[in-house]
Amino acid sequence: MSNVTTYKVTGMSCGHCEGAVSSELSEIEGVSAVQAAADTGLVTVTFTEEPDDEAVRAAVDEAGYELVGRA
Repeated sequence: MSNVTTYKVTGMSCGHCEGAVSSELSEIEGVSAVQAAADTGLVTVTFTEEPDDEAVRAAVDEAGYELVGRA
C-alpha cells in the first residue's frame, strides 16, 4: 500500500532543480516515487513507509533547497 505526501520547497527554478530534489528524496528508505514541480514549488512523495520529516528536510537541504513544510 502506497501513501502520498506533498511538500513545499523553495528555490527550485528549472528541470535540473527538480531532478536534484527528486534524486535526493528517492534515496530515503521507503520512498517509491518523487515528483517535483519547480513552477509551483511542490514535491509529491509516494512511499510505502512514511519518511521522517527531518529526513525529508535533510535530503532537500543536501540538494541545495529549502523545505518549507507539508503543503
